[in-house]
Amino acid sequence: MPDPGPSPLQSSLPAAVASFGAHVLASALAAGVEPAADAGPVEPSPPVSPAPPAPPVLPVLPTGHPGPVPVAVSVPDEGAAATAAAAPQPSAALERILRGPSGLGTTSLHWARSDAPAVAAAPEASAPIPGHPIPGLYHHPVPEPDPVRVEELSRRIKAWALDEVSLYPEDWEDQFDGFSVGRYMVACHPDAPSIDHLMLATRLMVAENAVDDCYCEDHGGSPIGLGGRLLLAHTALDPVHTTKEYAPDWEASLLSDAPRRAYRSAMEYFLQATTPSQADRYRHDMARLHMGYLAEGAWTQTEYVPEVWEYLAMRQFNNFRPCPTITDSVGGYELPADLHAQPAMQRVIALAGNATTIVNDLYSYTKELASPGRHLNLPVVIAERESRSDREAYLKAVEVHNDLMHDFEAAAAELAVACPVPSVQRFLRGVAVWVDGNHYWHQTNTYRYSLPDFW
Repeated sequence: MPDPGPSPLQSSLPAAVASFGAHVLASALAAGVEPAADAGPVEPSPPVSPAPPAPPVLPVLPTGHPGPVPVAVSVPDEGAAATAAAAPQPSAALERILRGPSGLGTTSLHWARSDAPAVAAAPEASAPIPGHPIPGLYHHPVPEPDPVRVEELSRRIKAWALDEVSLYPEDWEDQFDGFSVGRYMVACHPDAPSIDHLMLATRLMVAENAVDDCYCEDHGGSPIGLGGRLLLAHTALDPVHTTKEYAPDWEASLLSDAPRRAYRSAMEYFLQATTPSQADRYRHDMARLHMGYLAEGAWTQTEYVPEVWEYLAMRQFNNFRPCPTITDSVGGYELPADLHAQPAMQRVIALAGNATTIVNDLYSYTKELASPGRHLNLPVVIAERESRSDREAYLKAVEVHNDLMHDFEAAAAELAVACPVPSVQRFLRGVAVWVDGNHYWHQTNTYRYSLPDFW
């Protein structure tokens, strides 16, 4: 078939890399492989035990900026691409690409993702057992997170929360422990080179959760005045450049409550270990998150139940996106800014955030029903707007999640074919593993979550 020519993504790459990407894509198409919505999920790599924690490599505040930890990679040459494209089975070329780069210097780009098949049990399955996945939910099992890393990360994050930022009072300690954030982050970032890298994500996750709880929900949160609180908290991530007269007042405000103290400290650590473009990317995604908080808060204040499509639009902003978008920072490498900003990559990241957030809606459903007030989540909105029973609405929400997951995996597969560059390949796998780890944590966190009796 005719050469389709380079994609917009490839046009931003060096000529040699773009040529290689176009060659592989053309070969895959010629072999009958369609890198579109039906391309199928990214094939998992064989399971690999997580590496033991490396010695700390990042400095502790307030020392200087070491920059990101380099990862040696190399772009496969034309000969390797031609050999792979000539494989007798048409799917073999695509499988090689989706499994990640190969060749000298790329061994470190592979890490654990279970080779067990994706699961989507029938909705008519027997009642779920605590800690088991939602029947009918499409997901990938993951290996148990490294217990040594989990224990050490849990110890360090609790010390940070208590000793550095005074995040919570003593009577909240059981809730902090029940959050199991150490297990969460180890499951989501099995390629992190060290505990220090894992701490980058863990501090930010805990700080984001504190803002959500204290400003929006469980611990005194309210939609009234939310915009002002979020704006001032955001300045802990995106500093105010003001006059000498007023700068001290702003600086003092960063220590005025637990969420701002947590944001400020977590961001300072993040800045020490990442590049300016990675930090600005994170700020941008946090602004998206805060805008989503404001939309949900406004609907709560006016008692408005959005249409399903409106709710899903809000959830594209009020979602987990800031977490997988820093997967390269936690992995000790950088996805270049121009590659991250490409529409194809933005679609992958958005779909990952959307799917993982609906996972949260589904697993937290009974918890939110038992909480004071009316909480918007996808099953509640579907029940209201589509006149369905609670059970029908919940099962429809499972279908919505599954559609988002299939779209995410198809978009990732298409991009993997179009741009077989090592940093892109590794980032795509990192986002996929984060999606899997996020489901694992929701599924197994029986302290926080229980499932409705709909089966």
